[in-house]
Amino acid sequence: MGRFSYLTRAVWLLSLISLFTDLASEMLYPIMPLYLQSIGFSVVFIGLLEGVAEAVAGLSKGYFGQWSDRLGQRVPFVRWGYGLSALSKPMLAVLATPVWVLLARTVDRLGKGLRTGARDALLSDETTPANKGKMFGFHRSVDTLGAVLGPTAALLWLAARPGQFRPLFLWAFVPGVLAVAITLLLRERPAMPSPRPVRPFWASFGYWRVAPPAYRRVVGALLVFALFNSSDAFLLLLARQRGVSDTGVIGLYILYNAVYVLSAWPLGHLADRLGPRRLLVGGLLAFAAVYGGVALAHSGWAFAALFALYGLYAASTEGVAKAWVSNLCAKSDAGAALGTFGGLGSLAALVASVSAGALWQMAGPGWAFALAAGAALSVAAYLALARLPERSSRNVVTR
Repeated sequence: MGRFSYLTRAVWLLSLISLFTDLASEMLYPIMPLYLQSIGFSVVFIGLLEGVAEAVAGLSKGYFGQWSDRLGQRVPFVRWGYGLSALSKPMLAVLATPVWVLLARTVDRLGKGLRTGARDALLSDETTPANKGKMFGFHRSVDTLGAVLGPTAALLWLAARPGQFRPLFLWAFVPGVLAVAITLLLRERPAMPSPRPVRPFWASFGYWRVAPPAYRRVVGALLVFALFNSSDAFLLLLARQRGVSDTGVIGLYILYNAVYVLSAWPLGHLADRLGPRRLLVGGLLAFAAVYGGVALAHSGWAFAALFALYGLYAASTEGVAKAWVSNLCAKSDAGAALGTFGGLGSLAALVASVSAGALWQMAGPGWAFALAAGAALSVAAYLALARLPERSSRNVVTR
């Protein structure tokens, strides 16, 4: 087998699909809090909007992940999921009312929930446990390249047309359609349907009850952290509040994603060599340093350094966590396992974002960021000291 044998046709296609979708989404993400504030939305509403959107994604990830396992099919979920996300982009250009903005964000997150478990299971099936860190790292690198190109396009647009946010929502539709077109090239991998019945939407996290103990311990720890990891929109809002210009805020977001792009793949290789636990502990320590630092930062240079470190945090945790989780479940349960992990994480993000918005409003941003830093340190200590397996010794799950 070649050195890069894990980079199969499906991995390349899914990475390109993610790249174009991220390009579309990330043209809008760094300007969204600025746009919403410009039309009169409060910090509390922004936190509620992001939290509800993530909750929708969370419930649907677990539900559609188990459907994907039950049918033994991944590709239809991927196609429809990316299609909904593309559709949501021009919706934001139509109206600027709170209900319509919430609807558009919900459609986008529903698309994410529809595709995530199936896509991650499709990726997981393409390689062996020994290569999953680098494979997920490669996917995250290509995916996040879109998060560099998207904000760069937004930055160039706003530099030429300051304050004209709405046309960007229409431009973002173009890469979204390209992503959907590429999904037509995906081929279904023969798979054994899961014998488990599909649970109702409101009970879509039923996999948790039958998951291996190692899965529950690892995912449980990561969910505790997720309860305090609020939307990145708050970091962008804080930078703007501390005097960074609109274009400077977008520049910080580009820097964060550029560091992420450059480091996710090599850190995935490192995770396969050293084990995912060490990478995750290091990433959580970096997160704590960033969130502790932004509470004190007041200069553009300080924010730039912290956003670069934040890119290292993301690169050493997001793909690595998926690789670890996918190694703790049976292959036939990968959609439900990864969907449940992502889904519960999204529900935790609802709590985190709403709590951070309320705490910001009542006590100021310093308290919100300090609390998140403390939670990251606590979870890092648990992962470092607890005896947690990095691969399942029992590759089946009993009922």
